[in-house]
Amino acid sequence: MSGDHYYFGDSVTMHGGTGNTGMVKNQAPAGPPSDDALRTAVEELLRAARELRPSLPPAGARALDDTLPDVTDPAPARPQDRHRALLAVAGIAATVGTVGQPLLDAVNRVLELLGAG
Repeated sequence: MSGDHYYFGDSVTMHGGTGNTGMVKNQAPAGPPSDDALRTAVEELLRAARELRPSLPPAGARALDDTLPDVTDPAPARPQDRHRALLAVAGIAATVGTVGQPLLDAVNRVLELLGAG
């Protein structure tokens, strides 16, 4: 299929002219999440973690216990530490299949609020 063109996302083609300003998107980046929304999402994550913990093997339960403080810290020293901890919790939840889905969903909500989802 010679000559087929597939475009995903924005595409701009300009041929000559003067005073070109480029693409104007008129979109503002999302602001930081509200403290209440983030606090609620973290509380939901903790509830889901408490419910899942008895279903985990001992090593998984220890890993969850070791990781949760980095998730719940309201002002982590480094945002990447919280992100890394959230990914670790998601991995723990994923290892137990459908039983871990509520925790995985809670992690995804927190990541979305933090703009990392």
